[in-house]
Amino acid sequence: MVSPPAANRVDAAPDSAAGAPEPALSLDAVTRTFTVGKQTATALDAVSLTVTAGTIVALIGPDGAGKTTLMRLASGLLHPDTGVVRVFGADTVTQAAAVRAAIGYMPQRFGLYEDLTVQENLDLYADLQGVRRVERRERFERLLAMGGLAPFTDRLAGRLSGGMKQKLGLVCTLLRKPKLLLLDEPTVGVDPVSRRDLWTIITTARAESGMTVLMSTAYLDEAARCDAFVTLDEGKVLATGQPEDFTKAMSGRVFTAATEPATRKATLRRVAAAPGVVDALLKGSVLRVVVQDSEAAHNLEAIAGALKPAPPAFEDAFINLLGASHKTQNSTHARPEAPAAPPVPANAENAQPAKEEIRVEEVTRSFGAFTAVDKVSFSVGRGQVFGLLGANGAGKTTTFRMLCGLLPPTAGSLSVAGLDMRRAPADARARIGYMSQGFALYRELSVQRNLHFFAGAYGLRGKRLRQRIDWAIDEFDLAPVLRMRAGTVPLGFKQRLAFACALMHEPSVLFLDEPTSGVDPLGRRVVWRRIANLSATGVTVLVTTHFMEEAEYCDRVVIMVAGTVAAQGSPDEIRADGARAGATGETMEDAFLAIVTKKEKD
Repeated sequence: MVSPPAANRVDAAPDSAAGAPEPALSLDAVTRTFTVGKQTATALDAVSLTVTAGTIVALIGPDGAGKTTLMRLASGLLHPDTGVVRVFGADTVTQAAAVRAAIGYMPQRFGLYEDLTVQENLDLYADLQGVRRVERRERFERLLAMGGLAPFTDRLAGRLSGGMKQKLGLVCTLLRKPKLLLLDEPTVGVDPVSRRDLWTIITTARAESGMTVLMSTAYLDEAARCDAFVTLDEGKVLATGQPEDFTKAMSGRVFTAATEPATRKATLRRVAAAPGVVDALLKGSVLRVVVQDSEAAHNLEAIAGALKPAPPAFEDAFINLLGASHKTQNSTHARPEAPAAPPVPANAENAQPAKEEIRVEEVTRSFGAFTAVDKVSFSVGRGQVFGLLGANGAGKTTTFRMLCGLLPPTAGSLSVAGLDMRRAPADARARIGYMSQGFALYRELSVQRNLHFFAGAYGLRGKRLRQRIDWAIDEFDLAPVLRMRAGTVPLGFKQRLAFACALMHEPSVLFLDEPTSGVDPLGRRVVWRRIANLSATGVTVLVTTHFMEEAEYCDRVVIMVAGTVAAQGSPDEIRADGARAGATGETMEDAFLAIVTKKEKD
């Protein structure tokens, strides 16, 4: 259901006989702008919205759409320039105390005290929220059990994995049993196991208390599970309604085609470039295509063979809506061609094996008594895209840091670009590009100054320096934010800037640590198009991701569990391993969950 941008009512399944439910949150013609330097940006533009009490509502949209601003307005941390925001009838400006008493707010970076234990964090937040001591023991036990945190109450919060930190942050937010729970991308950067646990906590707490939940998310499968959704783009509401209605509108426009492993990627490239194709993705052994109309589907059969109608998914409707919007508006969130799938290199289809660019042999890394990486071995051929998957704390980032020469291994050997990382780490680093999991550039410098700094740090001078900076600005569409401080630009632009800096010196090996974390589906497609294009030119790419479907674009994959290799092989081989481990479905995420669960039990 696509609603007009004004007076949107977000209902789950309204019962007219029972009367209109009480609004938990309402925005009436709300506008909010921000001024950075001499530039003024409109984060929300005359947004009117009503969220029905007792529902779980997903807030979705591209980076910079206004989702976080809406959350901060609803929490009372920001005030609207014009319009009114109300929480259960209380004005967030004039009745701030009543609003604070009704809400729980978990921002993207929840403020855990990392030098305190899990229990000490709980005690502190219970004090801050006024939770009575008589209620605490039962409340703590219940929430810790839901989050699987009960065995870790004596552990310092700073020593928890990323997924466990997110679960602890959510538990702290729920201590007071809020009437309205505001969650700003609670599952960003979280592995599938922890993401499943977080979702269980949310739905269980909602079922027990009847609270309303408004959560922004980059995972559209989560949005599809919600009672209702709101799609924002460039500060405006594009669509609201129930996920099933939004999805049904795509009926008759989604098809699958059987593929052969030897030609799968080549077929995808051709289909993605065909007229009338809205989206094309590999889903296991089949190619999944979204088209504009039946004529486009008919024409595709000459490329992909027989097409079989498939039920639409929520993501199909999202890509269709946002893709059309961005093509029309020439938005900077993603290039106009973003909805199409990326061209994928044919490395896996070549008859000759690729020359090794990365070799890891029996590598171990210990920190005191703790072993983060334990006898890990794998190799990556030149021009291949290699996926390193695993739960939070599995050892992926430690492995990355060793390969980049930032950490020495405790035992074993690693070579990158033909150079031993123990004997010639400086020479190897000159051939490596690295994009870290967190934003590691200079926040106080402008985007332009960051580009100049990293170009100079890589030894670029004169004409070559200017050429590469011009290339980066054009290739990553950085012109709109060039003079803004890097720390203030939206996440999508931060990701682009970090990617550009990693490529400034044209490395032969590129390490990307969760490059699509927190990025919307349109943005993720752009990132993977770039990865594929780099691979096609012979650049070797090693990438980590928590979006399991992205592993389909890798030539080979390793799944790490507790510092060891639990499975490795092509995507097809990983799914086969997942089936043997008891996977109930055929997707890469099904395989991942089954492999990780079995390994943890063994």
